[in-house]
Amino acid sequence: MKVVNLSEQNTVLNRFVSELRDVNIQGDSMRFRRNVERIGEIMAYEISKELDYFPIETQTPLGISVTNVPSDSVVIGTILRAGLVFHHGFLNCFDKAENAFVSAYRRYRENHQSFHVHIEYIASPRIDDKVLILTDPMLATGGSMDLSYQALVTKGEPKHIHIATIISSQAAIEYCKETFPNSKTTIWAAAIDPELNESAYIVPGLGDAGDLAYGEKE
Repeated sequence: MKVVNLSEQNTVLNRFVSELRDVNIQGDSMRFRRNVERIGEIMAYEISKELDYFPIETQTPLGISVTNVPSDSVVIGTILRAGLVFHHGFLNCFDKAENAFVSAYRRYRENHQSFHVHIEYIASPRIDDKVLILTDPMLATGGSMDLSYQALVTKGEPKHIHIATIISSQAAIEYCKETFPNSKTTIWAAAIDPELNESAYIVPGLGDAGDLAYGEKE
């Protein structure tokens, strides 16, 4: 399985990630959302290089221009709620993509430490032989991503799977390697952090991306 850690490259993407993490900037929810969206746009551009292409002819005022354009059909599948603005960044790039949404959340047990992931809602087109891009800003354990994928493949078998996240734990990377189809899955991360704390939050991470983007939930 191919894993692409974009933080290993020197690009403006790293500044956007740094601002997402910065406690002195996180209070500006509009800026937080815009940075998430911009990271989605950049990551979509990087993923676009992996698609199949074919040439088309375009009539200009002075002649014919030949351009290679994507031939793959793309479905962007996003885990609610933090993924919404990330999804929009991808959609800004893949403006002809179809869209899927999965509600997956942690249901904590009484000790507020252990939890299981609960799938509550799915809306998706058929994904047979399409490129499925699964987006979630934070990939902590990989459990939500795996269950979301299992829910989506009830709609067909994709041609290729791209897992796209802003910050992943190393544990989640290893989990996805074990649970996703190895030969047709690529993981894209803007950063990979070394560990999880006792509540399964990524360290150093950035906190709760959903709360920072949309406000605290009860």
